[in-house]
Formats: sequence, C-alpha cells, structure tokens
Amino acid sequence: MAPPAGLTGAQLGQKQWASAFALVTSLCFTWGFAYGLLSVLNAHFQTVFGITKLQSAFLQLAYFGAYFVWAPFASAIIGRIGYNKGIHVGLALYSIGAIFCWPSAKFETYGGFVGSIFVTGCGLSTLEVAANSYITVLGTPHYAAARLNFSHGFQAVATFAGPLIASRWFFTGANATSLGTVQWVYLAVAGSGIALHILFFFCGLPEITEEALAEEIDDSKVGTIYSPGPLWKQYHCVLGFVALTAYYGAQVTVASFAVNFLVDQKVGIDQSKASQLLSFCQITFTISRFIGVAILNFIDPALLLAVYGFCCSLFCLLVSQLPGYRAVGCFFCLFFFESICYPVRPFSYQAIIHSSSSVKRQCIFSLGTKNLRVQTKRGTGLIVMGVVGGAWYPLAQGALADRAYTRRSYLVPMSGFFAVTIYAIGIVVDQTRKNGFAFRNRDGLSVMHAADSCPAESLPDDAKVHSNSEKRVSSDKLIAVA
Repeated sequence: MAPPAGLTGAQLGQKQWASAFALVTSLCFTWGFAYGLLSVLNAHFQTVFGITKLQSAFLQLAYFGAYFVWAPFASAIIGRIGYNKGIHVGLALYSIGAIFCWPSAKFETYGGFVGSIFVTGCGLSTLEVAANSYITVLGTPHYAAARLNFSHGFQAVATFAGPLIASRWFFTGANATSLGTVQWVYLAVAGSGIALHILFFFCGLPEITEEALAEEIDDSKVGTIYSPGPLWKQYHCVLGFVALTAYYGAQVTVASFAVNFLVDQKVGIDQSKASQLLSFCQITFTISRFIGVAILNFIDPALLLAVYGFCCSLFCLLVSQLPGYRAVGCFFCLFFFESICYPVRPFSYQAIIHSSSSVKRQCIFSLGTKNLRVQTKRGTGLIVMGVVGGAWYPLAQGALADRAYTRRSYLVPMSGFFAVTIYAIGIVVDQTRKNGFAFRNRDGLSVMHAADSCPAESLPDDAKVHSNSEKRVSSDKLIAVA
C-alpha cells in the first residue's frame, strides 16, 4: 500500500495549520505523562516488591528498550501507510499496554508489569516517530527547532503530573505498600489513549507526504539538488543517534533515581515529599523549555547545546559530590539545563527545501533536518532508536547505587552529558571551519540562496562531486550525466 497523496506544510491554511499543530502536540502529553509516572515507580516498586535499585531499573529497560526494538518497524509502517494511520497504530499499542498494566498491578506481578510497559513503549515510539517528524515539516525549516521545543514544552507539562499524583496517592497511607492506586491510574491512561483515537478519527489530520515535499523542492528552483545517498552514509544522522543515546540515557537515569537520591540526603525528606520535589524539578524543566523557544530563535542551537551540555555535566558532578541541601539545589539546576538539550538534538527529519551546499553548514538540529529527503522516516526511526540509552543507563546507575551511596551514582549520567557536550563542540568547530563562527541562528533559506550564487569551486567537496555528475532533468528524478 502506497502512502496516501497529501500536501506540504506550506500548502495548509492558517486555521488548518493551527489545527494540525494542536492535534499532534496533544500527543506529547501521552508520552510526557507516561514518562512522569515511570520516573516514580522505581522507588515505589522497590518497597512493594522488595527489589533492589538495579532490579527496579528493568522498568526503564522495558520502556526505552521498546524504542530501540520497535522504532525501525514504526518508521517503516509510517512510511507505508502515512502519518494519520501510523498515529492510530501507536495509540492502539499505547492503550493495550496500559490496559494490561491493570491486571499486573491487581495481582502484583512485577514481570507482567515490565511486559506491559514494553508494549506501551512500542506505542509511544510509534507516536514519537510520527509526531516529531510531522511537527518539523509543518512549516519553515528555520523555526523547526523552535516548533519542536514548543510542542515538547507541553510534554514537560504532562511529565510533572506523574510525580504529583504519586506524592498524593502512591506514597501515603496503605497505598505506600500496595499497587491499588497504580492500577486505576493506568486504567485512566488507557482511557485517554482511546479518547485520542476518537479525536484523531473525527478531526482528521492533513497528510503531509514526501512526494509532495519533493515536488515543492523542485518547484522552488533553488539550485542544484542531489540525492543524499544511503542512510548509513548520512554521518550527521548516525552521529546524531550516538549523541541522543548518551543524552537520553543521562536524562532518564537522573529522574529514575531522583526519589532515592532525595530521600538519601538525610535532610528530613520522605518518599512522598521526594516525589513532590521531583514534580517541582519537572516544573523547572518545563519553564526552562519554554524559555528555550525564544532563545532558539536567536542563538545558534549547536553553540547553545554546547553551553547547556557543559552546565549539565558540571551540575551532575556537583550532585554526586555535595551533601544535603547543596546537592538538592544543584539537582534543580541540572533539570533547568537539561531542558534545551532534547529539542536541539539532531533529529533526522525532512526539511521543506534542501541544498547541496547547505550540507554541514547548519546547527545540530538543522544537520538532522535538511539533508535526508526521501530518507526522512527511516532516518527518524534511527534517531528515535537512540532512546535506547534510557534503557541501559538506569541499569548502570542502579548497579552503582546498590553498591555505593545513591549520590555517587550520578557520575553515570554525567558521562552522558559530557558526551553530548563533546558532540556539540565538534559541530560548532565544523561550522566555524566551513563558514566562520556564528553566534546567531542562521536562516536555512538565506544560506541556501547565498550558496546558489556561489561558483561550484566554493561548494563543499561532496557537493562538487554531485554538481558535476548529476543534472536535474525532471520534477522527480536525477539522472547522472558524467
């Protein structure tokens, strides 16, 4: 079955665009709320099931391991049936997994709960592949990072709801040693998935296809356009996968053991209070995320990622070394600087217009969005697989936390933030070497049109090869002439 014929973001009217953006942004609440709940279940399950910190990390292994296992299939499914039907597939898996959490909690079966979380993760990975790429192509490439940042700001709003619920219902009274409340919460999660099914069915979502985007590229007449080649040769995408693995692993494990960390500070914080403080940390993350929307419109995202990555590494180190309230204060600062890293990670999505001379000229986000053409959904699947970092980082931190003080285990996420910092610095150096240092965010179209006026000798080496060997002879095809 071929993907249905569709439109491009530029062809949508203002109301239609706003409706589509709001619909897809609503999906951010699904994985935001699910992730928020998961962050507090580690400490709760340690009490109910009598398991170690390492054993409790199997929740993250199931949830984020599902992203690694299922994301390639999700990418292929969406490429074959389109965004609309792909979203319904994701919502179906999400709802089924949440429903099976109910009997697992009812009969207190930890293995069943881990399996249910895996199915839920498969659904969420499908939704993320669809939603993130759709948001990116739903407008000009110059503001793609800001759009994604804004949408994920609402994900952050849903994220702090989980710890708030836990502080009131999971860790108080008889619920502190049972899963009575957990089963009803996940039943409500399943109901929300079904409600979204109905909403998307009746409201409809404009289908944006790669074929329509390709026609828009040809109609723009912006100069020589070449095929990006095999996905494995798109090094910005492959390295983006590595960077996202490091970052996501660090982010997930920071929150997964937050309740244990706060309680272990010995400053009078119990599990209920710790869960509430985690919610406040997520609020800090959310506020910083919306601040990032404004910043990304002006500051080069690669440069900003380097600064924020360094701050995350520094505060993570301080959390692991300082005692008491000083460590708690650094913990809040860590959440603040985490916020901007996620939306400027190098997602590999389709940009609306591409140019051979723009290869490696853009910031981290643009490197992932402007050169994949028909490889978009496969590239998106690869990048989403980077979420697998969230599966094994908590295992490493849990093992260290069982053998040492929980505070010391935060050296594990520090290594992830440090890797992201190195990656961001490398992108900044590469941009500076090719185009000079840029503090401001560059408009991709401006760079492209400037490149069109440059002689072939001024193009990057890979662009020269393609410009000499390929010639555009139709609206949908490139034929080698050399």
